[in-house]
Amino acid sequence: MSLLARLEQEKQVTPTYRETTELRPQRGEPNPLIQLKAQVHDRLVKAIDPQLLKESEDPANAEAIKALVEETIISVCREEEPDLPRAQQARLTEEVLSEVLGFGPITGLLEDETVSEIMVNGPKKIYVERQGRLALTGVTFRDEGHLLQIIDKIVSPLGRRIDESSPMVDARLPDGSRVNAIIPPLALNGPTLTIRKFARDPLTIKDLIRFGTINEQMAQFLEACVKVRLNIVVSGGTGSGKTTSLNVLSSFIPPDERIITIEDAAELQLRQEHVISLEARPANIEGKGQISIGDLVRNSLRMRPDRIVVGEVRGGEALDMLQAMNTGHDGSLTTGHANSPRDMLSRLETMVLMSGMELPVRAIREQIASAIDLIIQQARLADGSRRITHITEVQGMEGDVIVLQDLFVFDQKGVDTDGKIWGELRSTGIRPKFWEKFDLAGIELPPDLFAHY
Repeated sequence: MSLLARLEQEKQVTPTYRETTELRPQRGEPNPLIQLKAQVHDRLVKAIDPQLLKESEDPANAEAIKALVEETIISVCREEEPDLPRAQQARLTEEVLSEVLGFGPITGLLEDETVSEIMVNGPKKIYVERQGRLALTGVTFRDEGHLLQIIDKIVSPLGRRIDESSPMVDARLPDGSRVNAIIPPLALNGPTLTIRKFARDPLTIKDLIRFGTINEQMAQFLEACVKVRLNIVVSGGTGSGKTTSLNVLSSFIPPDERIITIEDAAELQLRQEHVISLEARPANIEGKGQISIGDLVRNSLRMRPDRIVVGEVRGGEALDMLQAMNTGHDGSLTTGHANSPRDMLSRLETMVLMSGMELPVRAIREQIASAIDLIIQQARLADGSRRITHITEVQGMEGDVIVLQDLFVFDQKGVDTDGKIWGELRSTGIRPKFWEKFDLAGIELPPDLFAHY
């Protein structure tokens, strides 16, 4: 549906509420304002050039649309409500611009840098996450139709569709934020939209140190691991910060290397110059045309990669990833869902079996043990903070068992008066088997890095 058509449908719009910092609902919008908004939409449908709307992401076009909206509102107010307070007029302008250029009622939440996740549970319940804590907001959509229009506005530019025949979709916003939408009949509470926001400026290792996710010594160690081309898996639960850590780890890749990223929905924000980003494609309405992550991993091997970075492995593509790691593509990075390093290995076994290849379990474990060098376990703790809890070496096989050795483990000391968990990532006192790689690469690490206290 075009933006022009959406404007046409918005003629009967009712109040939407944009949050400020307090996230409190506003009440009692006067009826004249509702009528004015309908008249503004009616005139904009006739006045705005459809081509201008189609290219509204261009800053110059966005400014032209903004000027036209402001001019239209001033004209309508002069004719219909000359005594309308300036604050009401400003609010009307803001809401109409949110519908035309943004994403309706949630535009303010998307612009709020303190919000890390937005969860729309139907048109009347919108939650946000701030510093790991959930809070109900006063923002609402008019009805389910209004929410569906915004979902369509998000997914349509990406060539995705959402309707009763295809009621689930993964997409992304122009800034890279990840979007998942699911609608009735699968979603019983109405259309449900989840947006995982990403910072406009990608977080750096200094930010993770400041947040307490990791300390300086561990950051230095992980940087060395990336530079000596260890194959690393970042594991953790949903919302534990795996993608953020993967972004930070990838920032350590030297700028003269060719990097290929492979994702379901593009989220990674690499700053190197030589980066090729590939994105999987779902099947069309006829069930054809699907390009899986496994297909992209296999294709990437023909693209002369120095590094392959897979956003997340969750199925049969794990086998392709392991084979790439085992065939000369050292230094590959990926993430996966698991509650511990050992669970991550079990999940990888299961994912390889999902590929349909009838391999013996021992052969799968040998593939995993020879491919992966390091597992970084991340967790979201009870206070909402995100911490790296284990840095674990994969040492090889002993019999039929993959041997893991924790190098660093998060030692929780307690909880302060504000409910914040405090502790630190400590060395277990064991030096990794790949230590000689640091010496060969001329990388010097503090001699007491693996000292056990």
